[in-house]
Amino acid sequence: MGCTAQVWLVTKMDEYGKMRFYADSDSEITKGFCSCLIMLLDGALPEEVLKLTTQDLFALNVGLLPSKSQSRVNTWHNVFISMQKKTKSLVAEKQGKPPLEPFPSLVITADDIQPKGSYAESQAKFLFPDELKVTELVNVLKKKKIGVVAHFYMDPEVQGILTTAQQQWPHIHISDSLVMADMAVKMAKDGCQYITVLGVDFMSENVRAILDQAGFEKVGVYRMSDERIGCSLADAAASPTYTSYLEAASRSLPSLHVVYINTSLETKARAHELVPTITCTSSNVVNTILQAFAQVPDLNIWYGPDSYMGANIAELFQQMANMTNEEIALVHAKHDRESIRSLLPRLHYYQDGACIVHDIFGNEVVKRIQELYADAYLTAHFEVPGEMFALAMEAKRRGMGVVGSTQNILDFIKHRVQEALDRNLDEHLQFVLGTETGMVTSIVAAVRKLLGSVISTSDRAKINVEIIFPVCSDSVSRTSENASDGQHSADLNGVTKLSVIPGVATGEGCSIHGGCASCPYMKMNTLNSLLRVCQHLPNEKSIISSYEAGRFDSHTPLGNSVADVGCEPILHMRDFQATGKLPGKLVDHILDAASNKR
Repeated sequence: MGCTAQVWLVTKMDEYGKMRFYADSDSEITKGFCSCLIMLLDGALPEEVLKLTTQDLFALNVGLLPSKSQSRVNTWHNVFISMQKKTKSLVAEKQGKPPLEPFPSLVITADDIQPKGSYAESQAKFLFPDELKVTELVNVLKKKKIGVVAHFYMDPEVQGILTTAQQQWPHIHISDSLVMADMAVKMAKDGCQYITVLGVDFMSENVRAILDQAGFEKVGVYRMSDERIGCSLADAAASPTYTSYLEAASRSLPSLHVVYINTSLETKARAHELVPTITCTSSNVVNTILQAFAQVPDLNIWYGPDSYMGANIAELFQQMANMTNEEIALVHAKHDRESIRSLLPRLHYYQDGACIVHDIFGNEVVKRIQELYADAYLTAHFEVPGEMFALAMEAKRRGMGVVGSTQNILDFIKHRVQEALDRNLDEHLQFVLGTETGMVTSIVAAVRKLLGSVISTSDRAKINVEIIFPVCSDSVSRTSENASDGQHSADLNGVTKLSVIPGVATGEGCSIHGGCASCPYMKMNTLNSLLRVCQHLPNEKSIISSYEAGRFDSHTPLGNSVADVGCEPILHMRDFQATGKLPGKLVDHILDAASNKR
């Protein structure tokens, strides 16, 4: 229920069609909250239970006002959500409606992993990789002193192999894009002569540039394809419309361009010469923007290129404008309600950039989550569409959700699992994974490590962790009855059973109308590609020259080096992360641009 207390809730519908609720708790305070809710709702008609909102309960003085004790409000709020969920289920059963089909999921225990549904089976397939493949990879990495940096959003097979190989070769790191370049530098310091990058091209560009900045020009950096490994967000930021967006920013001074790290070095360089620019990630974007507003008077901020993230940030600040000053201070100490309201008109975001992967979390998915998983933990990346973001924000307010980066999501899940272990009570934790399913390998590894860290005894509680994949109906394809790719349908008692596999029916494997839950560009980073690159190193015969991450020899419109100028926004972000403030050089750039314009 989102707190340390256990609650047992029984819901029934009597012969008169009225709802009956019974609840108990191991906490006297929680038991009191449950009694208040039961006094109000026991004997009510289903429609009366379902039309109530938490605001109605505040008005009726059921529970406590949020400003008094948020954790206690969370307790009765979560019980109330469960009462409504169980009521919906009983109403549907009485009306003879078939139960909604649950999303595919993985159930993780200390001893086992149980996939539910074909989609989950495909994800689970590579969690226990082929040891021969692991050994083959580790041997070549050790022999040639090769480091591997990979993004969370890798193919399940690659993730499984790399996660297992980490135990034998320390120079393998799986993370979000921010940390990849940092780890490459660490690997170079530890003696790695080559760095292989599993991700899209802007990631290998950043690794190359940051290694050069750190003095490791001789360390080779290699991509996983001889073709371009693109990114829809990076492409959006390289478009003429984005340039027009920045030109508008340059006329509205003082201005700061906050650019998502998922953009090319060339984009960062060109942007920085138009408008002072700082790079951000999904984990630090909110603090970056709030600190900038606090540090530079009358500042205009222009965020891009991810439109979903921009809209979600704006929505978050709109919600903050209605918080108390104390609650706002917990997010950023330099802000209060007045300052948040004053910055809203000066926050701009690009309208035409979207990640084709995160578009899968649309209205259909949100409705099913509300019906089936209202009392589960909800997670959402900042890049998901607004409906999913709003749902996770609501869950976050009652202690049942997280909104942020892939790392934030992973940390949240680990924290909740550790809390359950500390309680030592039998529990089934459900987490709706509102981000790309490439995260699942890292999540499973982290959860199994936590569950396995506890000595199993007869009095030890049984804790199950269920990771739910909220994929929409367009995210799977059914193989045809006359499949020619080796997938065959089975005929059982005259009923054809169709195989179900991840992926859309047509196209590259992903589309803005609901694609498979992994990026088609990321799928270019295969295990075979990694082995091919490693086996041909050193590249003495130039067989894999087209795989090498090249340096930027080009120049910006003002004649400066793309590599030098493009690294500046990244270095500004690193300074901000180290100090919590915008670096003086960036602030001077903002103010100088404004004074020169005047």
